Amino acid sequence: MRIPLSVLDLAPIARGETVSSSIAASVALAQRAEEHGYRRVWYAEHHNMPSIASSATSVLISHVGAHTSTIRLGSGGVMLPNHSPLTIAEQFGTLDAMYPGRIDLGLGRAPGSDQNTMYALRRDPASAESFPQDVLELQAYLAGQTRVPGVDAVPGKGSRVPLYILGSSTFGAHLAAALGLPYAFASHFAPQSLEAAVAAYRREFKPSAQLEEPHVIAGVNVIAADTEARAQENFQAMRRTMAIGLFGRGRDFTDAEADMLLEQGAGHHIDSMFTHAAVGTPPQVADHLERFVKTADADELIVAHQAPTTEDRLRSVTLTAEALDSVPA
Repeated sequence: MRIPLSVLDLAPIARGETVSSSIAASVALAQRAEEHGYRRVWYAEHHNMPSIASSATSVLISHVGAHTSTIRLGSGGVMLPNHSPLTIAEQFGTLDAMYPGRIDLGLGRAPGSDQNTMYALRRDPASAESFPQDVLELQAYLAGQTRVPGVDAVPGKGSRVPLYILGSSTFGAHLAAALGLPYAFASHFAPQSLEAAVAAYRREFKPSAQLEEPHVIAGVNVIAADTEARAQENFQAMRRTMAIGLFGRGRDFTDAEADMLLEQGAGHHIDSMFTHAAVGTPPQVADHLERFVKTADADELIVAHQAPTTEDRLRSVTLTAEALDSVPA
């Protein structure tokens, strides 16, 4: 039996595409993942990023839920300091009422934005400091055990939507372990603390009503293609997109200009972020993922299929699942 596979969909808006086409691509990606036995699809809350369409995470989950039937859907994650716990309990309680037993609520404490966007969100810069208390307040709303006298989440009360703590450092690992919650590590873009964080989580884990044993979900980038040349072509296109997004200052770069950015230092930064990237043919991807599972000490992989076009991402979803299905247990 293969390790459970899930998908992290960043709802990318490619050059020349629209938000509408991005959302349509997310529906197609979830349908393909469902068809090939992936466990869940998660969407990340980002703001003020012209290349990402998943800012209204719960709305996107609702739309994809209407076009799928069995796959779990959730946030990877909701940036809780941007919201009140009651608001998120109501949103995800609504989703659970619409799609019973299919909704996950992954929580992070990063802003998912820059300083100006934090102001536009009316977020207090110090709000991240109350993240552990906000998680507990949210959990209580969903369990029907409110911590605020006289206030219930409707919808949400008693839904017990499962919570997941997301992190890219050991902070989230300690919190997830203390609360007895699953832990998802963002090794698809922040690999540096992966092994230390997972070790701390497993060492300190305390069973809870939601979870008896630790459960680690590790993020990994995948570009699977029918040929190695196509996979490498897609990988280079992804590197260009990342370089423009991180260092392009809003300009519309040509491929040649993006390659210059990569040569001038952006490439080193991006390649460090993408330390854990399986790029190649199905056997190459399967071999990389098998090794990554051991490195991450993971119970589940959440895969960011990073190909530049919808067609190539869908193909990567298919090839990755088929490749791991063919690996002997």
